[in-house]
Amino acid sequence: MKTIWLAMFVVSSLLLIMVLLRNRLSWGWLRGFGLHLVLAAALLYVLNATEVIPGLHVPLNPITIGTVVALGVPGVALIVGLQWVVV
Repeated sequence: MKTIWLAMFVVSSLLLIMVLLRNRLSWGWLRGFGLHLVLAAALLYVLNATEVIPGLHVPLNPITIGTVVALGVPGVALIVGLQWVVV
């Protein structure tokens, strides 16, 4: 049964990659997502390196970067607020 699920996953992944490569609109979306991802990681890194708020360290992990990618600058404020309130 695991072999069937693995085969379905591999085939569907290959078909998804084929659709993404064929469609020009997908390149723009992928490029924009990659740009947001890099900018979010850079923003969190700069926030940690400059220590704008003394004693604040926001970890660079997929959760924090994903939040900043999805929400932008309000995502940074959300993470900083959560860090300040919880820790």
